[in-house]
Amino acid sequence: MYKVYIKRIIDLTLAIIAFPFWLIILVIVAPIIYFSDKGPVFYNSNRLGKDGKIFKMYKFRTMKNNSPDIRNEDGSTFNSEDDPRLTKFGRLLRKTSLDETPQLINIIKGDMSIIGPRPDLPEHRELYTGNEERKLEVKPGVTGYNQAYFRNTIPWKERIQNDIYYIDHMSFLFDLKIFFKTAASVLKQKDIFVRIDGSNNIKNVQKQQEAN
Repeated sequence: MYKVYIKRIIDLTLAIIAFPFWLIILVIVAPIIYFSDKGPVFYNSNRLGKDGKIFKMYKFRTMKNNSPDIRNEDGSTFNSEDDPRLTKFGRLLRKTSLDETPQLINIIKGDMSIIGPRPDLPEHRELYTGNEERKLEVKPGVTGYNQAYFRNTIPWKERIQNDIYYIDHMSFLFDLKIFFKTAASVLKQKDIFVRIDGSNNIKNVQKQQEAN
């Protein structure tokens, strides 16, 4: 009952209440992003949704316009505080998690939930092994178990297993706990970037940017 109906009612109600406040954020943030390099305000990317359905996820753009796509060895998206692709304002947006707030639109559309596994890229489905496709049994979330307790400090494959743990233990109380834990993590601004040796990735980005 909770997973199918109540969770959706809560998501939609809270998203509609929050939407006018997000519009205020949009009015402030959008001009700063645009005038930083005259690029688009939003970064829209295809993601894997429930049952493998592909949807367009919205974020505020945090990287310089036309930045190259860089991946870690496990196929996950490269994420580092020293990433030269980030704009100065984009780094601030990531630290405060404001870059994720446009996903209110995804919640209202029904693509996402407030709490759930973070969505992977469509091509990541080919890298799933064992029981990892179970991650697609529920709608992806703006935040989730991993973001609340680990942020970006653990490997991608470990995050998937945590997502499956969440699916098996999903409840209103668990979602509530994740929500408040996420809020605390965002306020502390800790563990936002992956703690792996990304020096080679950073060097590759710098070389590509110099070549351009």
